[in-house]
Amino acid sequence: MTSETGTSRTAGDIRGYLLRQLNSALRRPEMHGAETALRLYFDALAFADRGEHAWAEDLSALRSREAFTPTGVTGAVERALGRKAADVMASVYAEIARRRAWLTVDNSLPEADHDRIRSRLPAWCAQDRSQSDVTAEFGEPSMLIGGSNPLYPKTLAYAAAHIGGPLIFFHLWNGRQPGTGSDDWPPEHPEPILLAARCGGARFIDGFIFTPTGTAMRAELAS
Repeated sequence: MTSETGTSRTAGDIRGYLLRQLNSALRRPEMHGAETALRLYFDALAFADRGEHAWAEDLSALRSREAFTPTGVTGAVERALGRKAADVMASVYAEIARRRAWLTVDNSLPEADHDRIRSRLPAWCAQDRSQSDVTAEFGEPSMLIGGSNPLYPKTLAYAAAHIGGPLIFFHLWNGRQPGTGSDDWPPEHPEPILLAARCGGARFIDGFIFTPTGTAMRAELAS
C-alpha cells in the first residue's frame, strides 16, 4: 500500500510513529487502551528493533519481581496499593521503555541530584505530602503520567541523565477515603496527595515507600 504521495513509508517512519504512540499511551494510559495498548506497542517496537527476546526477558523479570500477575501489571499494582491505578501501571512500563531508549522525557536530572532525591525518600515520605510539595521540593518532573487536572490521580517521574539509572516515581491520588459512604466524586482534596514514592526494589512491593495516608489506605482497602 502506498501513501497519498505514492511512496511507501520507511521502516524509520513506522518506528517513529510507534515511539510517538507509545509515549502518548504511557502518559495517558486510560485514553489509549490502558495495559492492553501498552503491550501492543511494546510488541510492535520489539519486533521493529529485533528485540523480541529482550522484551520476553523483560516480561519474565516482571513476573519474577511479582510485578506481573495473571491480570498483568494492573493486578500487581492493585495487590500493592489495594486499588487499581492506571498511572502506576504505566509507570512500570515506562521503566522498561527507559531502559530500551524508547521513552522520551521532558527533562532529566544530574546524577548527583537524582541520587539525592532517592536517598531522601524514606524520611521525606514519613509525612503526608501533596503534589505541590513534591514539585516545590524536587522541581518539575521528567514525565507526567495522567492528566494535569488536579482532581485526578497521577504519577510524577524523575529521570537521571544516565539512561540506565532508575526512574523515581511519586504516586499521587485524589478521591474520597474508603468507608466515607460516598462515591469518589467530587474528590476530598484540591490537589492530589502522595500515597507512595517508588524506585527500584528487588520485589515490586519493595520499591514502594508509603506515606502515612498511603499506608492507611492500603490497610483499609485490603481489609
